[in-house]
Amino acid sequence: MKVLLVGGSSALAHAIRKPLSASAEVITAGRTECDIRLDIADISGAELPSGIDAVINTAAAFADSSLADLEQAAKANVLGPVSLMRLCEAAEVQQLVHISSIFAELAPTSPFFGAYALSKRHAEEWLELAAASSSVKVTVLRPSQFYGTGAFNRRHQPFLSTIIDRARKGEDIAIYGNNDALRNFIHVDDVAEVIVRSVRRQVAGTYRCVSQANLRYSDIAKAAIEAFSSRSTIKFLSDKPDIADNAFPPDETLYRLVDYFPQISFKRGMQMEAAATNGAAA
Repeated sequence: MKVLLVGGSSALAHAIRKPLSASAEVITAGRTECDIRLDIADISGAELPSGIDAVINTAAAFADSSLADLEQAAKANVLGPVSLMRLCEAAEVQQLVHISSIFAELAPTSPFFGAYALSKRHAEEWLELAAASSSVKVTVLRPSQFYGTGAFNRRHQPFLSTIIDRARKGEDIAIYGNNDALRNFIHVDDVAEVIVRSVRRQVAGTYRCVSQANLRYSDIAKAAIEAFSSRSTIKFLSDKPDIADNAFPPDETLYRLVDYFPQISFKRGMQMEAAATNGAAA
């Protein structure tokens, strides 16, 4: 099997490469540090290498609210995957695995809804429409917020990074407001394994890929404090506005299809982070 990994320099792509390479030839594509240069926001005139069996798209743009960012999100997160689908069909690729986000399910009234969530949802709708008349099997996976060992794997998780850094330094961890907000974090290695198995089994359709347990901010902080054997304490700042929940119900559908459930608990993930940090400092 030959697999093209688009967005090949992303944290998720790095996590996918090792387990995928055990059963497939992996070719990376992206703007930098990849085998093939491919900009997902502008792939007009591009062609896929011959003999590709499956394409995994991990590329994405994380947009703010400026017009320029909105335009970039539309190009990279919506038009890019649709164009990639066209290239897959032309190259007779069997399967396109598109990595969306659980944020695609957010209602417009959610405080976490924005250009990223909207563009991810629109891409799913366009791909579903295209798949109805295409020979290419389309797999859309919606991971929740994923993290991994090292700052590279949590660069889009500023609050989590702050908690880890403060626990490592023994500094107090402040949580705004009185609401002990809920979050759903899944380890990047578990997401990678699910993606690899989805390719091997040619799973088609749209599926959630979330942790089976939502965590409160205090649980996240306690896990980091324990992993680093830290003296940090947790403080709720009552004079600050409450932070809203952003939780998602458990869903076993995809995990049963690929015969794999997430293995790395958040506590274990923090232990891995601490071990890597302490090892680097030794």
